[in-house]
Amino acid sequence: MVCSCGGNTFDSEEELMTFLLEETNGYKHSKTVNGVDFSLMYRPTDLLVKQELGDKEVTKEEVRKLRDKYKNNIYFNLSMSKNNQELLSTAPRDRNEFGAMVNQLAFGMGEKVHLFTQSKDTLELADFVYPRLYGMGRATTIMFVYPRTKEQLNSKDILNFTIEDLGLYTGEVRFKVGVDRLIDEPKLKF
Repeated sequence: MVCSCGGNTFDSEEELMTFLLEETNGYKHSKTVNGVDFSLMYRPTDLLVKQELGDKEVTKEEVRKLRDKYKNNIYFNLSMSKNNQELLSTAPRDRNEFGAMVNQLAFGMGEKVHLFTQSKDTLELADFVYPRLYGMGRATTIMFVYPRTKEQLNSKDILNFTIEDLGLYTGEVRFKVGVDRLIDEPKLKF
């Protein structure tokens, strides 16, 4: 991995993704419960900036404006799969279960996913995005957006990201995320 000299600043989106996907770096966490694979990955601000900019040439001012747009939130991608397929391709046993799961994933995840500090302060979910892939993906991936509040993000703290059972007999699944990783997030060199 080639990294520019500025600490956690990367020359390309590919280098940054490789860094994020390496679990020892603390940005991605995975576990399997009852045959369901769960993966939680923090999405740094610069990944959202890059996604919006695409491959066009940009000015420092454009990058600054987009960083300002995204910096007030923290973003997590939660991926869930069973047998290396989307949940909707493997979990529902009939049309009713399928419809209930689609409804849960598209509209009800705000009631099933929680983020809270060690002192049990809850960070309120700002939004979540569930893109339907209609069986074409290898996992069900949802992006969760939470406000980035300095009062709740103490660098010595741990955030608990929990997913209630979605009818898959997993019980509650919990990930512990170090706040220091969110404060000192990796960046892209634009």
